[in-house]
Amino acid sequence: MADDVRTLARRWFEEIWNQRRDATIDELMAPNAVGYMEGAPEVRGRAAFREVRDTLVGAFPDLRVFVDDIVADESRAVVRWRLTASHRGDHLGFAATNRPVSIRGLTWLTFRDGQIVEGCDAWNQGALIQSLVQPSQAVGAS
Repeated sequence: MADDVRTLARRWFEEIWNQRRDATIDELMAPNAVGYMEGAPEVRGRAAFREVRDTLVGAFPDLRVFVDDIVADESRAVVRWRLTASHRGDHLGFAATNRPVSIRGLTWLTFRDGQIVEGCDAWNQGALIQSLVQPSQAVGAS
């Protein structure tokens, strides 16, 4: 069963973030799922998640997520990932800087009946914004 959860978690990142497949959101995310991100209000449901994803992809149209590792049991997966992108859109509330970014983070996913019911992201969003507004502030890791 852990292999099934690991496969679902990998699909979440590959199909939703890298391939931008909306149908996979409907398939893998429970209608009443909740998501938590540092420094942001909780995200409830598929429509709210799409807004978050579309904002990030609008700001970083070349966004690409690489899954580095997954630890899973029968109903949970922790995904260690890294993201690369260039800030080419003004969807964060300020003009595009065209600066490249590299971010590392963790996502904890809880599954029930083959769908995500809860997700929790841990990455430094404040440092990302600061690096774009104040270019002398580096963000990310190699």
